[in-house]
Amino acid sequence: LIIYAMVFLALLKYPLFFFSSQYIVLTLAGAAGLILSIGMAVDTNVLVFERVKEEMKRGKSFKTAVEIGFEKAWPSIRDSNISTIITCALLFLIGTSLVRGFAITLGLGVVISMFTGMIVSKWIARKIADTNLANKPALFPKAGASQESVG
Repeated sequence: LIIYAMVFLALLKYPLFFFSSQYIVLTLAGAAGLILSIGMAVDTNVLVFERVKEEMKRGKSFKTAVEIGFEKAWPSIRDSNISTIITCALLFLIGTSLVRGFAITLGLGVVISMFTGMIVSKWIARKIADTNLANKPALFPKAGASQESVG
């Protein structure tokens, strides 16, 4: 999510999609689109890592669980993000200036969240799987385990 925020803010600072000398101005509607796209980025990560946790509960290694988890989470992430992008395109085509600002920031945020959620997170998880951290089961609590206090 930190990488998502850095990429999004970097794109806001560059001239409008490198085609114009104008910059994107973040209005209140644009901020709402940004907040909603952050929620979708969180949803992407939750879906993926819950799938990874399910695979680890079944006894798979962290490396295998990462691959299967990303593969199983992709269809639902793809469908929700594509439907959001289609909605953003329609809002941009028929909306007023404020609605267009919302549509642009939401659409841009969704595209960035798909990139960071599926490419960057997968890359980071694969790098962790290649280290000794992946061999320490205490770092990966079992799914559904009780959270009783030790006392």
